Amino acid sequence: MTISNNKLLVGAAGAGGGAGLDVDEVFNITLYNGNNTTNNIVNGIDFSGEGGMLWIKNRTDGGGPHTIYDTVRGNNSGLRTNTNGSAETGTNNSQDLTAFNNNGFSLGTGWAENVNYSNKPYCAWSFRKAENFFDVQTYTGSGENGQTINHNLGVAPGMVWVKSLESASWYVYHRSLGSGEHLKLNNTSEVSTDSNYEIGKTTASATQFSIDTGSDIDYNGHTYVAYFFAHNNDDGGFGPNGDQDIIKCGKYTGDGGAGTTFIDLGFEPQFLFIRGISSADNWYLVDSMRGLGSHDNVSNDVNLYVNEPNAESAIGLMDLTATGFKTTLYGNANVNGREYIYMAIRRGPLATPDDTTKVFDVEIGGSSVADKALATTTGFPVDMFIHFDNYSSGGEAFVVDRMRGRSAQVRTQVTNAEGTYSTNNPSLDSNSGLINRSGSSQNLSGGVYWSWKRAPGFFDVVAYKGTGSARTIAHNLGVAPEMMWVKNRDNADDWAVYYGDNTDYLNLNDGGSTADSASRWNDTSPTSSVFTVGTDHSVNASGERYISYHFATLEGISKVGSYTGNGNSSGPTVDCGFSGGPKFVLIKRATGGSNDNWIVFDTERGLSAGNDYYLALDIGDAQFSNVDWIDPSNAGFQVVQTNSGVNADGDTYIFYAIAA
Repeated sequence: MTISNNKLLVGAAGAGGGAGLDVDEVFNITLYNGNNTTNNIVNGIDFSGEGGMLWIKNRTDGGGPHTIYDTVRGNNSGLRTNTNGSAETGTNNSQDLTAFNNNGFSLGTGWAENVNYSNKPYCAWSFRKAENFFDVQTYTGSGENGQTINHNLGVAPGMVWVKSLESASWYVYHRSLGSGEHLKLNNTSEVSTDSNYEIGKTTASATQFSIDTGSDIDYNGHTYVAYFFAHNNDDGGFGPNGDQDIIKCGKYTGDGGAGTTFIDLGFEPQFLFIRGISSADNWYLVDSMRGLGSHDNVSNDVNLYVNEPNAESAIGLMDLTATGFKTTLYGNANVNGREYIYMAIRRGPLATPDDTTKVFDVEIGGSSVADKALATTTGFPVDMFIHFDNYSSGGEAFVVDRMRGRSAQVRTQVTNAEGTYSTNNPSLDSNSGLINRSGSSQNLSGGVYWSWKRAPGFFDVVAYKGTGSARTIAHNLGVAPEMMWVKNRDNADDWAVYYGDNTDYLNLNDGGSTADSASRWNDTSPTSSVFTVGTDHSVNASGERYISYHFATLEGISKVGSYTGNGNSSGPTVDCGFSGGPKFVLIKRATGGSNDNWIVFDTERGLSAGNDYYLALDIGDAQFSNVDWIDPSNAGFQVVQTNSGVNADGDTYIFYAIAA
């Protein structure tokens, strides 16, 4: 028997052979703070027009449930993954989630502890209906053997969750399980093969899915909801060319902490959902917004158990790579010889940005910032920022990035190993800027924050472990990096800078001139997919951890290049291809001098036709004021000073500029 389903038209990724949907159009991880009143969350997901599922969890309170809503059942029906309870409906529930919108969702004051308790941090995972990604359907049980349910994925499901709206367990199908096997989302039970509860038994096709007669999945007259997750296998159809995969459902075998298991997805994930299948186990949920990165056996991955209401906790679970993830040390997600299933969703975006404001920001810190309030408002999730504290009187330049976790920093003016970024400083724990997570109000005046978002053609971050032998490492910049900064996280080493010449390097932490060494880049230029490191300790010591920042020229947004000084006040004019002038300019003398700084100008501190202010990344001095070294132009900038830091006759200068 085939059931008539509630169907919505779904956007076809890559329909017509053109551009496909981007990851950010169909999936979003949103961090927000509850306010116990009207709370409109804007995340770019078109729920009202396309449909989908919203999943919300209080991050810090034990007892706060995982609550799931969907557009088919409406905002007045919440289900909890950590229980077998019936759907919660009624006045309070309709006031919890008040609306599905065309760019996010709205919350109210119902059972606020579920989704909107005042000053509590929450995470929301939004899944939009789209072919090759996600679908949601409801059906009515018949008690008949082999009932089929229609769906709109367009491909055979990789994973399916089925839940009665009455009291009953969540049943999970996964493509990597054996015939008739299933798991339960709300508990730790091992794989079951109860023939009455077989799902996907007779068909799991591009249009249909089957269930058996068990009362929890097919009781006559009861209503059920089914969530369908796709598995892409070179057929996803996403991205600018309609040829990219964004979701994978697969299986791996634990290595007991040896760190030898690499799962090749063909992309870097931002979301991982993991479960052991050969014994009783928890369901693990980690994502890059809350702390999934590359920590290499350091317990900084922020996990939630989907089958428990517990607060999130830091463990060492997985490490991200540019093409997938690898196991680390956490026992229950990496027991030697145990099999695990996973669902992974790709990090976006896939398209190059078309506006500087979507990927770069400069701000001066506010005088006083309340706990859980934004210290800077970038309008995008920050993936890396440089915080030059106390720039007016002398300080340090801290580099913090999402890949290494919100508490790790390296400093540009020293060779020191990675240290701890104080909790009194802003955190990456926000979708729209840097946020104060100190637990109290903080005075953040005097600091300048330069913030980047990772995006194709613009900027990328790669973490890797050294081997001691020359090697290539994958990246996701999508073009060949024109500048790279590499820092050893575990030991005191120079910052090695690649600036377009594969035989030479500079050090970000000092003012020295370029030096020649095959041991830095192995005399090999990076490509659009890999970069090469040699054997030098600063880039590739065996067993040590590294972080690498990659910069490129993106038309109208950023420019990496060089110019030759002429030694006079009417200096070189540098065309960056901008239309409204630069917001940020970094300049370094590469040849001829032994003590010229890495100089940074920006519009927030003063970059204009006239006196400017600059900071030097390689020293901790206060900013230099009332100097007129460069003047901005619509297309770029002109050097107007004879100082050797920007304009020695015949010397080469490298620069990195970002448009206003």
